[in-house]
Amino acid sequence: MKNFSKLRALTLVICVFGGIAPIVALAAGPAAVNLGAAGNFAILAKTGVSSTGSTIVIGDVGLSPAAASYITGFALTLPSAGAFSTSALVSGKIYAPDYANPTPANLTTAVLDMQNAYTDAAGRPAGTTELGAGNIGGLTLAPGVYRWGTNVTIPTNVTLSGGAGDVWIFQIAGNLTVSSAAKVILSSGAQPGNVFWAVAGQTTIGTGAAFSGNILDQTTVVMNTSAQLNGRALAQAAVTLDSNSVAVPYTGMTSVTYNTPVYTPAQVYIPAAATPSNTAAPVAQSSAGLTYYQAGQSMPARDASGNLLVSAAPSASLSQQVKMITVDLREGSRNDHVMLLQQFLISQNTGQAARSLAATGATAYFGALTRAALAEFQAQAGISPALGNFGPMTRSYISAHY
Repeated sequence: MKNFSKLRALTLVICVFGGIAPIVALAAGPAAVNLGAAGNFAILAKTGVSSTGSTIVIGDVGLSPAAASYITGFALTLPSAGAFSTSALVSGKIYAPDYANPTPANLTTAVLDMQNAYTDAAGRPAGTTELGAGNIGGLTLAPGVYRWGTNVTIPTNVTLSGGAGDVWIFQIAGNLTVSSAAKVILSSGAQPGNVFWAVAGQTTIGTGAAFSGNILDQTTVVMNTSAQLNGRALAQAAVTLDSNSVAVPYTGMTSVTYNTPVYTPAQVYIPAAATPSNTAAPVAQSSAGLTYYQAGQSMPARDASGNLLVSAAPSASLSQQVKMITVDLREGSRNDHVMLLQQFLISQNTGQAARSLAATGATAYFGALTRAALAEFQAQAGISPALGNFGPMTRSYISAHY
């Protein structure tokens, strides 16, 4: 592998906890691509957005210049003279150019920003060209700009390894094809919001695949059954979905490495060395050995060895425990109630979002995965709108049916 852009030139040890020193590095690779107003959307397209099955979208959906009639499979609800519609499948809002002001002008701006972002990403000077002759399966890629004049395939897992501020740009002159069950894995703190795929042809994410990053496609994005996207699908033609989960990347996280946690059905266990401070709480975890922390929140109690321990569930059934939750829960909440809700949603196994949550485990933090799983549960239960917030309607349904 040659012509890699320069890796980190300087690292700074900012703190040491429990003998482990989290490292913060200067950002490697190019500057991030400015998405402008297009960054407000999980899905943005020009000619159509369609879905079949139990798709869940965490974020907003936009279409322009095609009209709202070209958004299909979402069962849209549009108030009279409304500027946006809603759907049980979408946690955010849905915008089309035939909706009320200021939506048409805002969409025009977003689409222009999407096009400009593609031009910017596709035009950056490349540090690596024609890597793997277009087959990057099994590789671990450092931050940088990669260019191919051909199609690119990801037949097996590919890993992007770098820090939270590092950036990857992939310039693909042909099609991008991700095989079924293949994954784009982010390690060492890499963030999906800093990954940009500038694809001139069609992007196809295979059945059950897990993809990360912002897709800037000059034509169409197709997600096959149960594929997941942690990022954005921004297409200059159409976006086609089939029982997928799409979640706008969570922002505002910092990261540290730690020993892989051990999960049991009733508790979340994190080694003491993972804890950077007593004022940072984990908001997401991955099997790759990363945990993310949100500043300004309190850690749960530790055991005698200093290990972080979220209380085990009591002996009552999960459904009975969930019935006892009397407070509203939403994205950003963090407490034992959230952990119980997560365990309940995992136990229901209502679809792809619940399975994604199960793969992460009950973390006691209400993030995008929890919201997607709850929205999925609400949609199947007929709770409308299914926005993924835990409030009176959901509590009433659970009390009546469990």
